Amino acid sequence: MLNVEAKGGIARVTLNRPEVRNAFDDALIKELARTFQSLENDKSVRVVVLAGNGPAFCAGADLNWMKRMAGYSYEQNLADAHALAEMLSTLDRLPKPTIARVHGAAFAGGTGLVAACDIAVGTPDAKFCLSEAKLGLSPATISPYVIRAMGERQARRYFLTAEVFGAEEAHRIGMLSALVPAMELDATLDSIIKNLLAGGPQAHAKIKQLIGAVANRPLDDALIADTAKRIAEIRVSPEGREGIASFLEKRKPSWT
Repeated sequence: MLNVEAKGGIARVTLNRPEVRNAFDDALIKELARTFQSLENDKSVRVVVLAGNGPAFCAGADLNWMKRMAGYSYEQNLADAHALAEMLSTLDRLPKPTIARVHGAAFAGGTGLVAACDIAVGTPDAKFCLSEAKLGLSPATISPYVIRAMGERQARRYFLTAEVFGAEEAHRIGMLSALVPAMELDATLDSIIKNLLAGGPQAHAKIKQLIGAVANRPLDDALIADTAKRIAEIRVSPEGREGIASFLEKRKPSWT
């Protein structure tokens, strides 16, 4: 259901249900949540790569899971939806960089997974669809991440039309950070990972917090004071002092 391989500071988390194009169900959601929580606490892991085995990244909701949900009460649906929301939040809040390796279909919840990662690299065959409206539903749990990734204007179109859009459009609107030929996908990922491993792990955690605190916030005196406080704190941290010292001494920092 899920393959996890950690080596050289990189954790590769691979959805492994190729027979159903890595579709979500409640069991996979729980396993993903446990895995992300474990990786958060694993100091040996510096970067997390999320991928899918087989012809697709993630095709959305599993048909058998949807059949079960059709008979759920409101309370059961609330608990079920909360589990998905918490899993996505755990991925989003990981204090280390996350990269989605996208090929084939990334539909509905699969689009949510891509959007919750810090970086998304895809191939020309990648396809996206926020299909919920065609089922009489809404993409509520994934909406914070998808709207952040593609912007409100694009979300209005793709949430409402539920149309499929391709990799070029996904790249244009920001869902994909990079679009590369399939044969270059892993080499591109390796290049990005190399750059990430050169950064300080505590700096990465602080930077992710910074982005969340600054994005969509008015540029006022409170924000200016907050950013000054943040840089002052990290400058006097052990990692900050080591980074500055290594630069001045023309050597590699300890975390590399």
